[in-house]
Amino acid sequence: MRYKKTMKFKAVIFDMDGVLVDTERFFHQKRLDYLESIGIDTSKFPRSYFAGGRVRDLWPELLGDKYREEDVPKLQADYRIFKESTHYSYKALLFPDVIELLEFLKSSGYKIGIASSSDHAQIERCFNEAGIGQFFDVTCSGEDFVETKPNPEIYLTAMKKLSVTALETLIIEDSTMGIEAGKAAGATVWAIRDDFFGMDQSQSDLLVQNLHEVKEKLVH
Repeated sequence: MRYKKTMKFKAVIFDMDGVLVDTERFFHQKRLDYLESIGIDTSKFPRSYFAGGRVRDLWPELLGDKYREEDVPKLQADYRIFKESTHYSYKALLFPDVIELLEFLKSSGYKIGIASSSDHAQIERCFNEAGIGQFFDVTCSGEDFVETKPNPEIYLTAMKKLSVTALETLIIEDSTMGIEAGKAAGATVWAIRDDFFGMDQSQSDLLVQNLHEVKEKLVH
């Protein structure tokens, strides 16, 4: 079935974690487990502190006076091993309305991108396990940038690769930093409502409950 586009957008760019796959809460607990295993008290940090960013950007504040830049590569390597020690499936974590929305967008002629703080290996694994890679025209990973969200560069790069302007772009996000990045890039940002981390989503142009509602808004 083909749909007729009824809004101004030519492209939709997605964040991955917390938007396409229900990994934010899963990885949140893994982060806490790892940090506590190396003696870091996480109780003073709100849930929202860890949402939407990269652990490697948090070490200075997490470690405080014990922070040494030369320790970060080993900390990151140890964290990756710890995280991957628990088996999980992106297919099982895929939100149930993802395929519905992606099929609608592809059929309607939208360009589709992903701009995630996750590294390329995780994005590729998500694509393969969840079976959604064929829908995306462009992939941007946070590991390609010195600074990721809230820096808008990842979204500006995705829009450039998709050959669309900010006015033609809809971004689907959930985190405070992701929303800030999308707005700083000049795009329209719709946020999946957060009821777990307590994130500030007030800068978004619209709050939606799920991706099915995104489709409904685009159709109507």
